[in-house]
Amino acid sequence: MQFAKRLQALQTNVFADMDRAKAKARASGKVEIVDLSLGSSDLSASEEVIASIEASLRDSSTHGYLLYHGTGAFREAVADWYSKRFSIPVDPETEVMPLIGSQEGTAHLPLALLDPGDLALLQDPGYPSHAGGVYLASGQIYTMPLLTENNYLPVLEDIPVSVLDRAKMMVLSYPHNPTAAIAPLSFFEKAVAFCRQHDLVLVHDFPYVDIVFEENAAPSILQADRQKEISIEFFTFSKSYNMGGFRIGYAIGNSQVIRALRQVKAVVDFNQYRGILNGAIAALKGSQTPVEKTVNIFRDRRDTFVKALHRIGWQVPTPAATMYVWAKLPEPWQNNSVEFCTELVAATGVAVSPGAGFGKTGEGYVRFALVKEPEILEAAAEKIAVFLGRKQR
Repeated sequence: MQFAKRLQALQTNVFADMDRAKAKARASGKVEIVDLSLGSSDLSASEEVIASIEASLRDSSTHGYLLYHGTGAFREAVADWYSKRFSIPVDPETEVMPLIGSQEGTAHLPLALLDPGDLALLQDPGYPSHAGGVYLASGQIYTMPLLTENNYLPVLEDIPVSVLDRAKMMVLSYPHNPTAAIAPLSFFEKAVAFCRQHDLVLVHDFPYVDIVFEENAAPSILQADRQKEISIEFFTFSKSYNMGGFRIGYAIGNSQVIRALRQVKAVVDFNQYRGILNGAIAALKGSQTPVEKTVNIFRDRRDTFVKALHRIGWQVPTPAATMYVWAKLPEPWQNNSVEFCTELVAATGVAVSPGAGFGKTGEGYVRFALVKEPEILEAAAEKIAVFLGRKQR
């Protein structure tokens, strides 16, 4: 059999690779797996959300296909939430698109924007589905390195003119996965002006809108593009509302880009189950106290784990946002994060994500997901200490 050449770029995936390593370690029977490799919240959706979905399950009218115009109540709730949060009006009819998770949206959008050979400007390191969507569209990627000395912001001036002549879109995501960096509004304003100058669609993946600590703030890209001239922003219920398994998200932005994404999705799928949309509406319209509790839990976990790593001699920065710790690897793994992660899970059962899985610039780092209770995170740090001690002797 012959398969499409576009699959050649999809041979590896950081989450699939670690899933195999975890399965192998689990099959050995020697270790208990502590999975810090996947940013899948271990917390529960609120009772209000669950009750809404539960009631929908008993309503047979929710059991059929759901076409776009049947999602009106959800789109109105999204527009109302966003307008209240960021003081920017949103048209629920033309500027909102329901998604089966924001990852689905970011992966499908390149099909609407790129012709074969067109370039997309992506962050490196960055979330894997951003690149995957470009490859599925037979596009090409120009990576924008994110370096510590630049606060993990791309240097737009470094992008060659020859690249910009072929580029159609730029993808940003802040608070950033995996580095946990936050971009200030001033950078977004610069990025909007840059993309407007070079006729690029500006895509902002925004799953960690609420998972921000201390006095930090996470601006929306549309605060820098208030007329939605060139931008689209992706949101998910997976992080703020602990609804990852429900696969529900949405996009807000330029009406032409929204319409193009809708055309792609009309071929690929109908919409999410109406009961899940009802649960999402309950999340947006209900008390936001559960969101505050979630943020507090991840803040406490961050503080516990960072202190635990410091105690074992692994100096890592304290992240300002997200549910991750981005850690520079000690010697001798500076150039082989995959080897570190596979050996660590085999020896200790602690599973983390190799930085190389997020891009070339991620090599030399690992990402810890804070998806376990504090005492489990502290125990994981102790296991890591033993592993490091054995390897360094």
